[in-house]
Amino acid sequence: MASGTGWKDDPWTLTTPSGGSTFQAWRDEAADPPALVVQVGKTQLRYFIAAIDDLHAMLKTRGDWVLLGGTDEQKPAPEGSVEAWGRAADNPVGGWYGLKKGLRGRFGVYVPPVMEALGLAEVEKLPRNNRMRAL
Repeated sequence: MASGTGWKDDPWTLTTPSGGSTFQAWRDEAADPPALVVQVGKTQLRYFIAAIDDLHAMLKTRGDWVLLGGTDEQKPAPEGSVEAWGRAADNPVGGWYGLKKGLRGRFGVYVPPVMEALGLAEVEKLPRNNRMRAL
């Protein structure tokens, strides 16, 4: 279960779907562009805040479980996965939801737990090959 309200002064403390690590996340609506900020140790990743609503809409459209497929930017994402959708030219932002080159990947690792904390999705919690679906 997530703790926090999802703002910088009270971030969510979440666990990756595999259970391998915890991280903090919060909304930064004052950023340009507005961002979902993920803090993993000393590393900070940023994704378009629209990723939350856009991914929820995509999951609703698919209507079933979707593989997360989380991987680094430099590696290919599994076809049909959340990660692949988060970098696809035909998604609502026309490409990467990640905002900082070199740290644009791992969309399928960090965004699904945020969506689960918001009550928008169910995320499997297995050692590997996790999936998610819209609620």
